[in-house]
Amino acid sequence: MSTEIFPSLRVVPNPADPRLTRPVTGVDQTGAPVDLRVVEERPLTIYLNSREIVTAMTIGDHPEWLALGFLCNQGMVRAQDEVTGIDYDEELETVVVRTAIETDHEAKLARATRTSGCAVGTVFGDMMEGLEGLTLPPTPLRVSDLHSLSNAINRTPSLYLEAGAIHGTCLCQGPDPLAYFEDVGRHNAVDKLAGWMRDGNVSAGDKTLYTTGRLTSEMVIKCALMGIPCLVSRSGFTAWGVEIARQVGLTVVGRMKGSRFICLSGEDRVQWDV
Repeated sequence: MSTEIFPSLRVVPNPADPRLTRPVTGVDQTGAPVDLRVVEERPLTIYLNSREIVTAMTIGDHPEWLALGFLCNQGMVRAQDEVTGIDYDEELETVVVRTAIETDHEAKLARATRTSGCAVGTVFGDMMEGLEGLTLPPTPLRVSDLHSLSNAINRTPSLYLEAGAIHGTCLCQGPDPLAYFEDVGRHNAVDKLAGWMRDGNVSAGDKTLYTTGRLTSEMVIKCALMGIPCLVSRSGFTAWGVEIARQVGLTVVGRMKGSRFICLSGEDRVQWDV
């Protein structure tokens, strides 16, 4: 349905997938019975070659892209690493990402820390190191495009509209949404997108990342390391997220509702054409 409304969308949520939600009966504020659907959560254990890396709670769609994107965003699979296979076992709820040469990730595991993110919220020390010397392209961000994207994303059928309790992330180019992913954790949704981009060799320098989640330090770091110069959210900011965005020259726009928004970093990219 959404691809008919927005032909540019290559990947869209599937709220009709029975695996992603479960029917539940309850009562409302008057005591009357109500039927609704709630989002499912499933564990997914990610392996890099023979090493178990992490178990994430996820809705269960696109497990291969989630695993690949997570490892890429954590710096455990680098741009020069050759991915030789991704094996998903639905019964065992595991994904194994295989590379041509064993990667040195034990040190990264030793430095793992827990962040404020929900679901997969681990960030490694060398993610910050990866920001050193990073230069993002001066891709313009038009205000008219922000208005178009807000309208397009709000009209796209989604699990959020069906059941709530979920985050969404959309890769956009100008006024056009390209790929829209959802999950119980905002980091999961971003990792699915990163995996899709790596798998399809999708360029990042001319894109905008839209998210429904908070603009935290980890969201800013992941967006910058993916090479996407503009990060937009309908939610708010954290101070460290803004500080890091300003350090790396990332444009961050938050509290976007309708035609209103606030830009706290990289306003030189914004073109006020409305």
